[in-house]
Amino acid sequence: MSHLNDMALFVEVARARSFRKAAEALGMPNSTLSRRISELEKAIGLRLLHRTTRKIELTEAGQLYYERSKSIVDEARLAHEQLGAMLEQPSGVLRVSLPVDLATFYLTPIIGDFARHYPGITFEFDLSPRRVDLVAEPFDVAIRIGKLEDSSLITRLIGRHPRHLYASPGYIEASGEPATPADLAKHECIGMLRSPTWTLHQEVNKVDVSVRGRFTLNSVGMIRALAVNDQGIALLPEKIVAEDLATGRLRPILPEWQGSTVSIYAVTETRLIPAKTQRFIEFLSSRLMEA
Repeated sequence: MSHLNDMALFVEVARARSFRKAAEALGMPNSTLSRRISELEKAIGLRLLHRTTRKIELTEAGQLYYERSKSIVDEARLAHEQLGAMLEQPSGVLRVSLPVDLATFYLTPIIGDFARHYPGITFEFDLSPRRVDLVAEPFDVAIRIGKLEDSSLITRLIGRHPRHLYASPGYIEASGEPATPADLAKHECIGMLRSPTWTLHQEVNKVDVSVRGRFTLNSVGMIRALAVNDQGIALLPEKIVAEDLATGRLRPILPEWQGSTVSIYAVTETRLIPAKTQRFIEFLSSRLMEA
């Protein structure tokens, strides 16, 4: 197996009947090519070429080796060409685990664009809050939000989205609008489970605010819906509420302050991923990082 590369070099020399022409075609020094063929002959234990100052001829053993080797080399070259074509236009079933809210409110149009770019790919999406087992389950990639647990899995940061404060006009009319981060303690704040503190940033300033409210939950989509329905102030990525901002269902609160950035990751079992998965991750990253 260690001499497969030298076999390919020998085939080029045998086809060209010249070290110089073969070296030029291969883009390597003539002396290096001659040395590699000599090492191949030593490894085999037979002379493959008759060398003279004017030409190169195949020995009997060389002719047999060439006839057997050229088909192997041609098949290998064809395999590389076909793999190259797959990289250009990958195909197959792409199995992805996605966070429900991110997929529903933000990723769907991006995935639609990806599907139009790569018509040979079909999709199986698992939208679930659970952390799928990429080793035991047949997923190509999982898209995850927030801090990741240490593991042997391969992670790639594909997006960062700052969060901002939003409330509905109805809530603001009924409860007033906070003028400072400290005022949030007096308001209904719709929070995530196990996150009783909001960290807000303004240029070099940073404050931690203990928030309270009647609703704490683990769904960004429901937090958004509750905020639209006048139930309190929410801390959300702008992309999640873009449509609500455009229609006036939500308004920015304390716009000069922003929450901690939400990180989005692509997670795979291994770095050796097929072209369909590689292209999907690259496509998401190009859209999420530019946002």
